[in-house]
Amino acid sequence: MLSLVLAASLAAAPAPRAATSSETVVHIPRLDALQGVTAFLDRAGQYAALMRPVVWYAELHPFLSLDPSQPATLTNAGIDPTGPITVSLRSNGRISCTHLTDAKAFQEKAAAMLASASTKAEVKPTTSGGVTTVSIPRDSGGHTGYALKGQEACAFSTSSGGFVDDGQGQVMLKEASRLVGKAPKPDARLAQLPGAVYVLLSHRGLVVGMDGNATELRLEGTATQLPLPPFQTSGTSPYGTMKPEGLLFSRARVAPAGVSQAVGSVSASIQQVCPTCPPAEVSSVARAVAERLTGHVLAVVDSVRSRPNVRTPEGRFFAPRQAVAAEVTDAAAMKSALAPLAKFPGAKATEDGYTLDVKGGTLFIRLKSRQLVVGNDEAVTRTLLTAVPQAGAKLPHAVDFTVDPKRLASGLNQVSLMDVVSDQQLAGIFAMGLELGPLLARSERISGWLDSTGGAHRFSTVWTLPAAP
Repeated sequence: MLSLVLAASLAAAPAPRAATSSETVVHIPRLDALQGVTAFLDRAGQYAALMRPVVWYAELHPFLSLDPSQPATLTNAGIDPTGPITVSLRSNGRISCTHLTDAKAFQEKAAAMLASASTKAEVKPTTSGGVTTVSIPRDSGGHTGYALKGQEACAFSTSSGGFVDDGQGQVMLKEASRLVGKAPKPDARLAQLPGAVYVLLSHRGLVVGMDGNATELRLEGTATQLPLPPFQTSGTSPYGTMKPEGLLFSRARVAPAGVSQAVGSVSASIQQVCPTCPPAEVSSVARAVAERLTGHVLAVVDSVRSRPNVRTPEGRFFAPRQAVAAEVTDAAAMKSALAPLAKFPGAKATEDGYTLDVKGGTLFIRLKSRQLVVGNDEAVTRTLLTAVPQAGAKLPHAVDFTVDPKRLASGLNQVSLMDVVSDQQLAGIFAMGLELGPLLARSERISGWLDSTGGAHRFSTVWTLPAAP
């Protein structure tokens, strides 16, 4: 029975014609099935130029202009509009493989485009072993061309950009010829995921399926190298009935084997903003706390402070107004585990825990019944501690999360151009706010879930736009 299930799975699995040593592979099983993704990108592109379909579809082919929403751009080039396309991105260039309905039309269109790219070489196909190939040097540097056999074509371009032949053109031509020479093997990982588009980053163990409609973009994938602890779906979450609020709201059940890792990441952040706190004592408290947690946690980021100083580590730590809640197994035992905090520099005992004055602000550690809450903002910490209900509920996934895109846009806008000038590491956040901020401000929500299975993580994310533009 298992062999029959496996055989059926492989039979249904998409088969990317992917190049070896690819850093990223984008596979579209049917070009005519992109209407949903295109509809979302069309709406999103009204507010973020990066999301416009024309931007993404321009990358589908090394030298042909293809637009799956306009089938004529495909048929005019001899490409099957109902067929697949696989784009492989390698360090030395990219290869795009397509199924043809008219090989002659493809060659004619390719010849015209290649001729315009090179005034120094003649576009002259050669055939050997049933494979027709073309490779020419571009006037702008590097090489481009294609390999064709039957109804399969793989076009390539090198990224070297050099004017001296570095041999990469021949390497890419050889790989393109290999790809058209035999049928691709089905990829069982893709059969497990819904999607009209698949993105594979093999060196990171990441596979994502993408689909959508005019109001939603849906992503579902698997990953083997996410820097996350293992999670498990079991038991009743004490946060199961809570309503998501704030910039980020995330509930999780960390597996016993991952609790120490999760607590370790929190203690490492505390150590960074409290360099005078004795490292051995910080580690000792972290171990004692980890031993007394059930694994149920809740993370909340309410918002980003107005005009924070994000040019320093402590400034970035205190920029988001956040708190984390964790269920404890025994309140009295947890109180004893936290007792060494009283001797830390800047520590003050409170009625239900401690405050810790550190570089850049104050940490709040509070214990109420079976809830331990650690935060960098007094109001957020207090609100979270009082919001935990008396009764919990089961959740369908090990992790769930909700993002308020409007608050996220506001937070991204807190990074200024002068911040980037002072710290180049902030350039990515600044660029994201500049490019995606207007779209996020007009989005409804971003939500998703994550589960752990067999050493890997499976996740899903839905980006939702308002029903009416």
